[in-house]
Amino acid sequence: MGDHYFSSTPSVASRPGSVRLHTAGVDLELATDTGVFSQGRIDRGTKVLLDAAPMPPVRGPLLDVGCGYGPIALTLASRRRRLPVWAVDLNERALGLTRGNATAAGLGNVTACHPDEVPADLAFAGIYSNPPIRSGKPALHGLLLRWLPRLMPGGRAYLVVAKNLGSDSLQQWLEDQGFPTTRLTSEKGYRVLEVEPHGS
Repeated sequence: MGDHYFSSTPSVASRPGSVRLHTAGVDLELATDTGVFSQGRIDRGTKVLLDAAPMPPVRGPLLDVGCGYGPIALTLASRRRRLPVWAVDLNERALGLTRGNATAAGLGNVTACHPDEVPADLAFAGIYSNPPIRSGKPALHGLLLRWLPRLMPGGRAYLVVAKNLGSDSLQQWLEDQGFPTTRLTSEKGYRVLEVEPHGS
């Protein structure tokens, strides 16, 4: 797929920038860079997710899958400063940005790391993601099957997917895998899916 934000070490030259993130109760200035998803702007789907997705009904660690420069993870960490928030990405530049943005915001409850560095026995009350739909279905399905089984009993995952990129078919696929899934909202061409633990 070439040099894309899916790359672990983007070869494109660094051109740092910043964006302002404003959503309910959160106002942050975030550093961005080239070679990272949604560089220089807040992705519309991410904004829909942050505006619509609630905190999970149980208390526990939170996870941002595909964190980019950190808008989802830092919003969660700002809203729940006493909860650990894990932010995972394959892109090392993205992880560095998330770490720097968390430090700048005074959010010591954020851990940004490669997916393999998350403790294997850690379960999550909430999983949030603007998943990489354009990586293709096999990669997307593999990503979801890696993390969704790690929901705590009573936990929830919240995924934002563009309607024209297959949100309805993804919802059906999740149901077929045994994860009860409902459409939480539909806005600006995006749908937020709420996913319950397997077999709920």
